[in-house]
Amino acid sequence: MASVSNVDLAQQADRHLWGHFSSLGRSVDGMPIIERGEGCYVWDNHGKRFLDGLAGLYTTQVGYGRVELARAAGAQAEELGFFPIWTYAHPKAVELAARLAELAPGDLNRVFFTSGGSEAVESAWKLARQYFKMKGEPLRTKVISRYLAYHGTTMGALSITGISGLKAPFEPLIAGAIKVPNTNSYRLPAGALDESYFAEEIEQAILREGAETIAAVFLEPVQNAGGCFTPPDGYFTRVREICDRYGVLLVSDEVICAYGRLGHWFGSERLGYQPDIITSAKGITSGYAPLGAMLVSDRIAEPFADTDEPFLHGYTFAGHPVSCAVALANLDLFVADDLLGNVLRNEDAFRASLDDLSDLPIVGDIRGMGYFYGIELVKDRDTKETFTPEEANHLLRGFLSSRLGELGLLCRADGRGEPVIQLAPPLIAGADEFEIINSVLRQVLTEAMAEMEKR
Repeated sequence: MASVSNVDLAQQADRHLWGHFSSLGRSVDGMPIIERGEGCYVWDNHGKRFLDGLAGLYTTQVGYGRVELARAAGAQAEELGFFPIWTYAHPKAVELAARLAELAPGDLNRVFFTSGGSEAVESAWKLARQYFKMKGEPLRTKVISRYLAYHGTTMGALSITGISGLKAPFEPLIAGAIKVPNTNSYRLPAGALDESYFAEEIEQAILREGAETIAAVFLEPVQNAGGCFTPPDGYFTRVREICDRYGVLLVSDEVICAYGRLGHWFGSERLGYQPDIITSAKGITSGYAPLGAMLVSDRIAEPFADTDEPFLHGYTFAGHPVSCAVALANLDLFVADDLLGNVLRNEDAFRASLDDLSDLPIVGDIRGMGYFYGIELVKDRDTKETFTPEEANHLLRGFLSSRLGELGLLCRADGRGEPVIQLAPPLIAGADEFEIINSVLRQVLTEAMAEMEKR
């Protein structure tokens, strides 16, 4: 088959490809079509190079072009290209489940595979509901999550999500998804005396709804949407105490924060708390194949053990043999390349490259940890005044997104909440990449200030 010209490729994309979270007719045409990758960099179909400052979508932990993962996929496809794990097993799913149980904190020894992150979150809510029915507490159906938090797009996961703009077209959603404040210490809510407010609001929500109706609390170790909200000291210790007091499950949504993003296998490990369930995806395969995994405490699995009562839930492609083979090879690369150590050794340098931008008046707050950071942009740094919705849309969509790409940096200019730039490079990144990030951001943010002064 003859190769498709760049013009034809753009036209076909514009006519046929329905991009995710994208407007039809504007999602691909005129934007880069990424053709190949190597290390921390990708190239479009015109040969332009970009530093991938978002690791695809918080995903390509080991970087691009890792032939070890391609070979693992090919070898497995030759041996067993597909078989479901519905009442059956295959070796790679078994091996990966055992590997994850070994890496996970505490007694998270049961692994339920999914195809991705939204499915993992959906599975966790369904498991919590069935668990409590089997325990004789059928009223425990509700879940608590945080405002602005993103937990996925399936109907259950979308209900848990706290971003109103993503939910409105699909309402009514699943009843019983309760929202509490996120840990935005930069903008401490009026009436909050100190940061203890954030955890105490979870207890207050449980009491308002009735503890006998609450199944689980869903929290990310570092909240993505809104710009990498980190928890204050003692937050998760207090949340764990609250969950234990009222018999509520603590679900750590680590679709982004697991597999090295914070310098540990799991974000909960970095922050020192023990979940009942961990939901994960993305970095488990570094994006080389689709896979998600829900890691479950033995205590939660116990009512299902040695009974005829199955967890009535599953997906055709969950635990796919090729995906599991890629995941195992990916975890091997983590060890061989000491990627967790690379993040921990370099996170201060990464943070310093961002802190260096603090002299720019548009930079309000810089927050995050590991290789996961957000920069909140403000209209007035002294007062923390933010941009109007119209100004923020122009800043993010009308200027920053395209200008960052022009200068060869892929990251996220995000308006879910206050305007932020998010950065999460592959875990192999180092000083050279930090220098590029700093240089491009300084130029673009300086230009952005001039752009906004025109309005």
